[in-house]
Amino acid sequence: MPFFRIVSCFLSGLLFAGLSVAAHAESLPSAFTTALQQAGIPLDHVAVVVQPLDTDKPLISHNADAALNPASVMKLVTSFAALNQLGPDYVWKTDVWAEGPIRDGVLEGDLVIKGYGDPTLTLERMWLLQRELRARGVRHIRGNLVLDLSDFELPASDPGAFDGEPLALYNAAPGALVANFNATTLRLKPDGNVIGIEPDVALPGVAIRSDIALTESAACNGWKDTLAPSIPDPERRELVVGGRYPRGCGEQALSLNLFEPAVTFDFLFRGLWAETGGTLDGQTVPGMAPETPPLLRFESLPLTDALIRLNKYSNNLMARNLFLTLGTEAYGAPATPDKGARAVREDLAQRGISTRKLVLENGAGLSRIERISAGALNQLLRAAYRSPLFAEFESALPIAATDGTLKRRFKGSALTGSAHLKTGTLRDVSALAGYVDTASGRRVSFVMLVNHAKANRSEAAQRALLEWVQSEMSLDSGARNDVR
Repeated sequence: MPFFRIVSCFLSGLLFAGLSVAAHAESLPSAFTTALQQAGIPLDHVAVVVQPLDTDKPLISHNADAALNPASVMKLVTSFAALNQLGPDYVWKTDVWAEGPIRDGVLEGDLVIKGYGDPTLTLERMWLLQRELRARGVRHIRGNLVLDLSDFELPASDPGAFDGEPLALYNAAPGALVANFNATTLRLKPDGNVIGIEPDVALPGVAIRSDIALTESAACNGWKDTLAPSIPDPERRELVVGGRYPRGCGEQALSLNLFEPAVTFDFLFRGLWAETGGTLDGQTVPGMAPETPPLLRFESLPLTDALIRLNKYSNNLMARNLFLTLGTEAYGAPATPDKGARAVREDLAQRGISTRKLVLENGAGLSRIERISAGALNQLLRAAYRSPLFAEFESALPIAATDGTLKRRFKGSALTGSAHLKTGTLRDVSALAGYVDTASGRRVSFVMLVNHAKANRSEAAQRALLEWVQSEMSLDSGARNDVR
């Protein structure tokens, strides 16, 4: 396993599906169409479905059958299938074996850890795992740390291939053993005219160099965008952080996707183990777990808790691990993307949701090729609403102007607290899907997908349509635009 990934940049073009345009601009809310026009976004690059949940026909259905890139709105599809197939109380496991006798707190042999894709193994939960290990008598390890990654079988990938940002945390790869969302956290500490950099846990063998220029600005907005972390030469095991940093920011934390998941897990496990007085004498090596019962079985947070973090903060790694888990649970180990896609498609088809336009790559929406129609998303939202697990599904969605990825959006409007919506944003993609509570107390499913070079300018149109849905529309008017 290479210590650092070799960075390469590959930017793929957006493949735009042919749109079936059957709606007319004059039948859509004028504030909505005006906002799109001002943003320079043609209607044929937009799909919308709005449907009161107590009616059989959409109020608005524009380009509903077009196959579009939903970005992170695809997480709704993975989450829905997971609740159905795994259940709200599903937990991942991490198994630990002691390969040797334990005497006076010393393990005279290897410590073996096998992961099954737990995406909730934060630093705090890894500390709890180690606490349980110490409770079983292990304080010092004389052998190796053996990591069994065999539950996942993943193709080789370049984290920079998506957008040329391999160190960005949203590009972190999935894995059977993932710690702290694969984040390596660095503390930036101004000291005089220099910026010191200290990792949260020890990174033995890794050099960190600060080339950051300290500016005298008191403002601290957007400080992360002014930094330029890089690994110029992977063979040298050196991370260089350049750029500019305002003095007014004081001490800040920067989290990066520096290593393969197993390498990050190794650093974090060893770092936490040492902080609590433990020793680990051997190397970290790949291997296979024994057939015997484990010394320790550590369980994750339940699926419902995982979905809250996954959707409210649009965590790509969590969604990708969940997608792979669906494949494993349906078709057996090892997990593969193909098994995950098959499991999701079958679940949707069983519930009457169209998969004709569905294209799945990783279930997270971090993809240039994933596709779904607004009509299918509306079917999913309605199926979720009828499900006994609706409360679990809806509670994981960001709330307008309140939390998650919607915390700073739609401020100062009646939408505050009245819409539960999953966001989706990529280059050339902007999407929203979820539920809106109207002023009269009725509930409406809402889907809006934009695939266009100016998609990042669509927020005003989103707001106009949502406000119209929330306060002004006639819910009894029936379907306005039914795309066939």
